[in-house]
Amino acid sequence: MHEFETVTSETSEASVPETDLRGIIAGARRIVVKIGSSSLTKAGGGLDPERIPHLVSALAGRRARGTQIVVVSSGAIATGFPYLGLTKRPRDLTTQQASASVGQGILLAHYTAAFHQHGSTVGQVLLTADDMTRRSHYRNAQQTLQRLLEMDVVPLVNENDTVATAEIRVGDNDRLAALVAHLVHADALVLLSDVDGLYQGPPDRGGSQFLSQVRDADDLTGVDVGGVGNAGVGLGGMATKVEAARIASAAGIPAMIAGFTSVHDALHDAQVGTVFHVTGRRTRTRLLWLAHASTPLGRLHLDAGAVDAVVRRRASLLPAGVTRVEGEFLAGDPVDLVGPAGRAFARGLVNFDAEELPRLLGRSTRDLARDHGAAYERELIHRDDIIVLSDGT
Repeated sequence: MHEFETVTSETSEASVPETDLRGIIAGARRIVVKIGSSSLTKAGGGLDPERIPHLVSALAGRRARGTQIVVVSSGAIATGFPYLGLTKRPRDLTTQQASASVGQGILLAHYTAAFHQHGSTVGQVLLTADDMTRRSHYRNAQQTLQRLLEMDVVPLVNENDTVATAEIRVGDNDRLAALVAHLVHADALVLLSDVDGLYQGPPDRGGSQFLSQVRDADDLTGVDVGGVGNAGVGLGGMATKVEAARIASAAGIPAMIAGFTSVHDALHDAQVGTVFHVTGRRTRTRLLWLAHASTPLGRLHLDAGAVDAVVRRRASLLPAGVTRVEGEFLAGDPVDLVGPAGRAFARGLVNFDAEELPRLLGRSTRDLARDHGAAYERELIHRDDIIVLSDGT
């Protein structure tokens, strides 16, 4: 049984042969499968009733082999907006939330009925980035997913579009799928698209070469994915899928981008699509979400000594090393840490409101405790709440 505690991946960072990587995906014991809006819905919106049964048949076949599967499904907004009398996906957030509220129930009903035909039960899990970056929240989602899998239930994950605001949105379900794959310690991530894999350019453009594998960032040099794989009913496209695959592979999880029409082959022998080799090792789950799914609400400018302490000594951020504050934020919100050159090099969850900070900057915690009380004898950001993104130069 998989453990959900923070671990270091045993997967080597060195690329294995492509055939071996496809074998690893084909034999994975736990897989996250992401399906996009354009693969589930009609061109003008609304659910295509043939698509979910087709998908679930392939998923059920893989589950029959003993594989645990987590489904990350888009489609709530695209399913719901025709029921509101709209002819295209709404652009404003509140109407998107209304569409998601209608569509999510319809989507869940279709998944429930399709899996029931194969003797399986579905459990819905709706997430926001806020659920996963705040220390008090993320374990709840982790434990829920663990329990569902232990009880042989198929988790059906989506961003909670009915309540997510701009500040707490993951942004797209491709990225969400990569982060969920890390959250549940999946052995592989499969991203299904309306394109059969990654090309060097638009597939309908003459001379665009198909890429069967991506070993590292160098393989993506010159690749143009702008506007590829988006039918206008969802947010994603090939660019977000490539980014999601890179997030997963950098966190020790092999990934595949494959066409929806080839879902059976993608899940059974993995001899289709584009595979992404592992390029890194697992990091702490909550910090991965902080890096890739949070929107910073402010910036803390650090002096060179504080940058060195955070980057090289992995120390907490103390008030003495901060020279300036930007933004409006509350305690617990994500903020970027910025070096003397003006570039953000880390992100963290701050322990104080923005309006409190100016009188704390440049001072030692001992002096602050003497002048303001024991509550101020603490770090601005604890080292466990900081993710370093670059070397700070």
